[in-house]
Amino acid sequence: MRDGKMIQFALHFPITNKKEGKIIFRDSYLLLPSSLRKLANSFSVDAKSYFPFKFINDSNISLNYIGIIPNIDMFDNIDRDTYNNIFTTNWNLKNECIKYCQQDCITLHQILTYFNQLIFSKWRLNISKYPTLPSLAFGIFRCNYLEENTIPRYTGSMFYDIKGSFLGGHTDTYIPYGENLNHYDVNSLYPHVMHKYDMPIAPIRWFEGNILIDNPKAFGFFLCKIVTPDKLDRPLLMTRVKTDSGIRTVAPLGTWFDWVFSEEMHTYSTLGYKFKVIKGYTFNKMNLFKDYVNQLYEIKQNTPKSDPMYLISKLLMNSLFGRFGMNFDLPNYKFIKEEDIKDFIQKDFIQVSDIITLDNGYNLIEFLSNKDKSLDDSNTIYKYFN
Repeated sequence: MRDGKMIQFALHFPITNKKEGKIIFRDSYLLLPSSLRKLANSFSVDAKSYFPFKFINDSNISLNYIGIIPNIDMFDNIDRDTYNNIFTTNWNLKNECIKYCQQDCITLHQILTYFNQLIFSKWRLNISKYPTLPSLAFGIFRCNYLEENTIPRYTGSMFYDIKGSFLGGHTDTYIPYGENLNHYDVNSLYPHVMHKYDMPIAPIRWFEGNILIDNPKAFGFFLCKIVTPDKLDRPLLMTRVKTDSGIRTVAPLGTWFDWVFSEEMHTYSTLGYKFKVIKGYTFNKMNLFKDYVNQLYEIKQNTPKSDPMYLISKLLMNSLFGRFGMNFDLPNYKFIKEEDIKDFIQKDFIQVSDIITLDNGYNLIEFLSNKDKSLDDSNTIYKYFN
């Protein structure tokens, strides 16, 4: 599980006294995030059938119902012509349930088989090794586009320092009224940024002091004392603050200390913000994603929307970048008997974050172990002093 989503689980079962079988279950929506009906249309496979969910959710309806097909308003996303084609006075609810589930399985199997063939023929990867779309995009990038020794791995305090500089985008709320309005849509914004701008690469160098005195173009992540202009109608630079209702992202006025990306700092400096660098990490820089984006964008531009590669190229372009900001502290999960929960959560190295009651004498416990937290700072190999 990750962020409350079930990514996969394995069912182990004995075959013989010495041999064990295993079936792995995955959520296909995490690999192809679109409705089954839309995917069936994109991949040109057997269409998903229609089913009256609102009808079967009625507590007065028996599974053994046989009679006139439920009214059209009991179905979702069905037009009148399609409904008329399936209309019958001898409609069997139990049989239709079975047929509907079988058709879903057949349609999904055909989609995934075709999807795997397309990915393998283009990039020589098997989707069975990648449970999510970001993991597949990362696999394609690593195997086909990444130069050796460019992206460093960092953990421990360095990870949390740099992670502190990553924030969400700005949003504003306005009174929904206007005249003579224009609407704009940005074409492939994430891929555009990945294609155009340099990204941090190895080696990483640690420094202390104001590195900008000797190196005004230093590229990296810096802990800064930040001073905003006295008055701004819409402050821009954001930070996280702890409130009674949790962590909130705000764009304040005043003075505070925070981790900031160098290029963001240079941009805000032109708008009146002042930064005093205290310490940080510098990187070399390189245009990492240009070839990856170029090929996928070319596929998207030169492929009709009816071709599944159009959808695949679009999904892969938008699914790679976030992979580089993943938290390495993944929670653990364990099934615990009701009577053993108290002893488990009182262990010194356990930090329980969620308990899901399963109503069968067991609970699913989500927890972090202090042993999982790495303090390896081996990448911080240089120091800089004023």
